Amino acid sequence: MITSEKIKNLRIKTGAGMMDCKKALEETKGEIDSAVDWLRKKGISTAQKKSARDASEGLITISMKDDCASIIEINSETDFVARNKDFQDFCKRISDLVVEKKINNIDDINEISMNDSSLKVKDELTSMISKVGENLVIKRLKYIGGDEIYVQKYIHNSANEISGKIGVILCYSCTENTVDQQSFAKNICMHIAATDPKSLTSDDLDKGMIEREKDIYLEQMKNSGKPQEIVEKIIVGKINKFYEEVCLMEQFFVMENKVKIKSYVENNNKTHSKDFKILSFTLFKVGENV
Repeated sequence: MITSEKIKNLRIKTGAGMMDCKKALEETKGEIDSAVDWLRKKGISTAQKKSARDASEGLITISMKDDCASIIEINSETDFVARNKDFQDFCKRISDLVVEKKINNIDDINEISMNDSSLKVKDELTSMISKVGENLVIKRLKYIGGDEIYVQKYIHNSANEISGKIGVILCYSCTENTVDQQSFAKNICMHIAATDPKSLTSDDLDKGMIEREKDIYLEQMKNSGKPQEIVEKIIVGKINKFYEEVCLMEQFFVMENKVKIKSYVENNNKTHSKDFKILSFTLFKVGENV
């Protein structure tokens, strides 16, 4: 069933006109994601937007300890609560617990006792809900650590030093983790927060995502009248451009937009001889769909 609410949501998501959104939903049996692709294939959708009203409020919080780190998202109903000091302290306590206990599964957190209290996390959460008068949800968490690795963090739109609306953890290796290498890692973290890469390299990128882009480009070129071999070359060029948009190592560094991240790393290693290598990254944004 094509409802006015679905049409409205698709308009917000894509920026397309009402009738185009209605047609897209009819063609895709009401599937929003498929309708987005349909609009792109027809060249109608020019922008993908996300309604702020769809995004939950809250904070991303990062704790670091002995070259290990945790990143968590705790949601609230309003930004007013996210700016509440008691809520921010609660986020820190949970994040510290995750990194200390090396918790990597959200199902495990509720039954663990808080470090500074005999209460379990689920009971502290209930108490905090009562205190702030809003529903709170521990949405997701991740522990990052291992042998011979280093971690660096960056918080964007920060509420304090460890909490904000966007959080990034970079996991890397180098022969010596000097101050200049820590600063270098911080720059890459800031780049990740700004560009939202989907993978480290093109080899790591979800194959379904690549095929989806190819299908869209092929549909766009279907009536171009160009020979098949020319179409195939154009598709290759478009896919390479897509890699530059979504793969970290292929992206152009936001602070030096003529240099790709892979070259930025190579230049750093030539200058400092520290054999810096990006191993992985984690990016959390408040309210994003997971």
